[in-house]
Amino acid sequence: MSPRRETNRTEPDDKPVVRLDSVTKTYRIGAVDVPAVRGVSLSIAPQRFTMLIGPSGSGKTTLLNLIGCIDAPTSGSIDIAGQDVARLSDNALSDFRARHVGFIFQGFSLIPVLTAYENVEYPLLLTGRAAGERRDAALEMLEAVGLKEQRRQRPNELSGGQKQRVAIARALVKRPDIVLADEPTANLDSETGASVIALMRRMQTESRTTFIFASHDAQLISHADATFAIRDGLLVTGSTAP
Repeated sequence: MSPRRETNRTEPDDKPVVRLDSVTKTYRIGAVDVPAVRGVSLSIAPQRFTMLIGPSGSGKTTLLNLIGCIDAPTSGSIDIAGQDVARLSDNALSDFRARHVGFIFQGFSLIPVLTAYENVEYPLLLTGRAAGERRDAALEMLEAVGLKEQRRQRPNELSGGQKQRVAIARALVKRPDIVLADEPTANLDSETGASVIALMRRMQTESRTTFIFASHDAQLISHADATFAIRDGLLVTGSTAP
């Protein structure tokens, strides 16, 4: 794998890649306001395995969506890779997300009519990369996750572990600052899950990308460099591994 390009990196390296300040998110359901995130402030250092943990309904996924610029906070500020995302227009926010944020989903979310290669190439199409650059980057990433030989296969021809490897390659191919993963091992058996965790850790080291997980998986949580516990939309505890 070629050396990580530095064009999108947060400088200096110890500056938080994600910072939330008094962030709230309230959903309006009928005539009722439902608070999902309540005044969360936290900082996430770059190049770490960071975990958001907590029971179902605690606000983990909402927090992940806020960090990923999929949802907008009701109040508070969110800074991603040095950018106050609340200041961006809708179009600028979409472009920022496409260039700086990768996603890995519990259900893989691969496009079924596309091959493994085409699924990995797709994010580069969205950012306007040239054809030759897209091809080189997609093949390089598929080789990195051990699936270059399966590049012409569609998702229904791949195992669960292979699908998740394609999803990891797709998330990393554009060299994002952060990769967000919502229960990425939930649909995998323990052996395959362990293999995928090892792959994500290796790719995190090689690509110098920050991974942020929402997960219940004790096996995945045991690999955390930093852990933030969420309950009832509140940040309960936060810790960083030495």
